[in-house]
Amino acid sequence: MADVLVLRAVRGRARTLNLNGKRLQRVPGAVGSLTQLTSLHLKNNWLCQLPGEVTALSNLTILNLGNNQFERVPEELKFLHSLQTLHMFGNRITEIPACVFDGLPNLKSLNLNNNFIENLPAEIEKLQSLQKLSINHNSLQDIPKELCVLQNLCELHLGNNQLQTLPEQIGFLSNLRELRIYRNHLGGLPEGLCRLRKLKILDVAGNQIQTFPSRLHEVPLQELYCEENPLLQKEPVYAIQDEEILSLKEITARHILSHLQNGSSLLLREQIIHYPDARRLLSSRNVCALCGKWFLDMWLECVQFVDVKKKMRTSNNLQLLPVKILLCSYQCFNQRHSDIFGVAVQ
Repeated sequence: MADVLVLRAVRGRARTLNLNGKRLQRVPGAVGSLTQLTSLHLKNNWLCQLPGEVTALSNLTILNLGNNQFERVPEELKFLHSLQTLHMFGNRITEIPACVFDGLPNLKSLNLNNNFIENLPAEIEKLQSLQKLSINHNSLQDIPKELCVLQNLCELHLGNNQLQTLPEQIGFLSNLRELRIYRNHLGGLPEGLCRLRKLKILDVAGNQIQTFPSRLHEVPLQELYCEENPLLQKEPVYAIQDEEILSLKEITARHILSHLQNGSSLLLREQIIHYPDARRLLSSRNVCALCGKWFLDMWLECVQFVDVKKKMRTSNNLQLLPVKILLCSYQCFNQRHSDIFGVAVQ
């Protein structure tokens, strides 16, 4: 039956071919004769590979391989330079050959939902036209920082995976409008997330998040979903102040950072250029939310509850959003504002 449909399409110089649900175990080789084809639908079959003939489909813009038996993304796809939309959801994919991304400069939408993918190749950075990436219900362990150079990416869907962290570089996704990372194992979100000034929807439901990055309330979110997270509650408790003992590394770092921050030592700025390891270490500095001074590793984690009810739609009508605040010393802690609370260790 499929061969007959393909032959009819060849005779009619078809631009669209629908072979969904035909119980195909192979794609008829005659498909390669449909050089004017722009849309090919092969969903709901038993396919596990593509024939070499498909590489002739130079005008193909839409390819649907959803709900088949593929165990790896076919390398033949790298020859489909006009492809804009690729569906490979509902397969058995565990591997994505890095070379596939070499030949997809026009790909705008990639759907890999419901597979068994653990890692994404760094070469994903070559998909510079990508606008929507969906990898829900997989086994992703981490996200390569190279993904964060995709400047055209508007939607990123990573729900139901095994992610424990997100790269700090996620803040480079300047056009991202929708980020869904529900039901992972995230213990927190990177500060870089606060740089996403076009982000409208953030879904982090079902993770292990207690507090949010300190400037998240400045992101113009319209919707925030965070149910089933152990968010800190506004329940003040008595605290015992520990003696503040800074390490020699911290004392030295704070001394240098103080001069750099104030611009009081031009000589120091000139000299530190010759010490890349020290420059790299100091670049990871933190900023005290109260006094504004720079520091390195020794800090007190506090929380501030920000009223977001009027700014965005939230899950379960959440009104007060706990955001993380870092203070550099007990001196600042004792002078903190009344709306800043220390985080009690249970």
